[in-house]
Amino acid sequence: MASRATSELHLQQSVDEAILAKLGYKQELRREFTPLETFGVAFTFVGVVPSIASVLFYAVPNGGPVAMVWGWTFACFFIICIGLAMAELASAAPTSGGLYYWTHSLASPRCRNFLAWIVGYANTIQFITGVASGEWACAIQITAAASIASNKAYATTNKELYVGIVACHPREPGYQNFGKAANILHLPEYVPLPHNHHCASGGDTIRIPKHCELCTGGIYKLYASSASYDRSSQQVVVNGWSSGLAFVLSLMTPLYTIGGFDCSVHMSEEVSNAAVAVPWAIINSIVVSAILGWGINVSLAFCMGTDISGIVNSPTGQPMAQILYNSLGQKGALAVWCILITTQYIIVSNCLLVGSRQSFAFARDGALPFSRYLYRINRYTHTPVNTVWFDAVLILAIGLLAFVGTQAINAVFTIAVTASYISYITPITARFVFKNNFKPGPFNLGRLSFPVAVISVSWMIFMSVIFLFPTTPQTTAQEMNYTVVVLGGFMSLATFWYYCPVYGGVHWFNGPVSNIAPVMRGGEGEEDSVSEKTDKRDTVLSVSATDV
Repeated sequence: MASRATSELHLQQSVDEAILAKLGYKQELRREFTPLETFGVAFTFVGVVPSIASVLFYAVPNGGPVAMVWGWTFACFFIICIGLAMAELASAAPTSGGLYYWTHSLASPRCRNFLAWIVGYANTIQFITGVASGEWACAIQITAAASIASNKAYATTNKELYVGIVACHPREPGYQNFGKAANILHLPEYVPLPHNHHCASGGDTIRIPKHCELCTGGIYKLYASSASYDRSSQQVVVNGWSSGLAFVLSLMTPLYTIGGFDCSVHMSEEVSNAAVAVPWAIINSIVVSAILGWGINVSLAFCMGTDISGIVNSPTGQPMAQILYNSLGQKGALAVWCILITTQYIIVSNCLLVGSRQSFAFARDGALPFSRYLYRINRYTHTPVNTVWFDAVLILAIGLLAFVGTQAINAVFTIAVTASYISYITPITARFVFKNNFKPGPFNLGRLSFPVAVISVSWMIFMSVIFLFPTTPQTTAQEMNYTVVVLGGFMSLATFWYYCPVYGGVHWFNGPVSNIAPVMRGGEGEEDSVSEKTDKRDTVLSVSATDV
């Protein structure tokens, strides 16, 4: 039985390597993630409870319980549509480059290099700000715990905590025991295992029941304590906007929480049977997170009581922390909140893991500054160490927004969503707008592909505009929405570098470039040069299903 399993594993790895070679890349990372562990990465990346806690300040002042419960339900329909459209592309071409690779393969030859460049940089800033927002949320949650422990008498700044958390994440000397998904350290290097061992109880599978337990346990405790609350005079706080627009602004909570589901795409080159495992990880993580998140929001809505203004302006700085404090008391709230902080810390580590893989893939094609140094696999850890530290430095730089003001650092939450929408919209649109030879993979929607894509793209465009609005109509320099400034500035720099005279990407960037052609050809004069091989796969985006 063991020999048969080993034989099947080797066969599947050979199939995966053949699929990756067809896409133009050699196998450089270890394929150690099973389908369940791939789902674990995607599910823990979402991190339902800590993510809701991080951005609940968008929903509570903009619609209160109605926005929390029905806004969540409303937004989840569109999130699932986006996930389905993404899953089709992931199944057709499972590579770490993901979105910018698909864009280049599906777009017109006249604009595909530029579009792939823009998508790659939007995807990069998506993960940088995603990690930065998670780190900032973790820092705020730690200070909220201190506030709860001192009966809301303790207050401190979050900047130092933010720097400390960012500095801890890249190396994490104690994290390797939780599973394979360590950022720099790699489990097999520290726990002796057979080379092809797939740890069924590894960190990513362990986190699935633990996170579900946190969700269901939180739902039960909150609901049990909600019976004594009178909601007859519950008032909703609206930040100056009409109730309709306030409701739409509150959708930031579900859209941020169940976001970044392309994370499993960027792990494709480390996943067994990626053409099947990755799309199902995307869909399942969205569905499970949507159900659990709805339960959490209903429970929170039942426990809010009538003093919503007190929750919004709580000394803890976190609406969920105040709700827990009101419902469970000091000790109960502190116990739940500490578990939430631990979960948030692990989630951010997952974010940095996935972001480093995307940066690695983009550097592999020479698009990032210092690509020759970033495109390196550490021979001891077998992971892209340099890109982990590269991302960490950028995350620290993003943290400088905290010195501008609270609204400026809060903009990283909306930037993470709007940047991801730029990178999602482009390949989904390119598939149907441009003439290409797209061939679906094992996961496909058939005739539903086009309507699902139309719904997804229309929704993302609409919400990207909404997320540029300030929190109130009458805003000051400190209270303005800095999303357009930071994201617009970053994308403007990326565009400038592309068109920069002499040195710009327009002179040398040709999209995804095969790194197996030099190995495959027998001599310098043979036919399959890198450029020729790239041209051959420009309009083909497909893989075959496997039965393994």
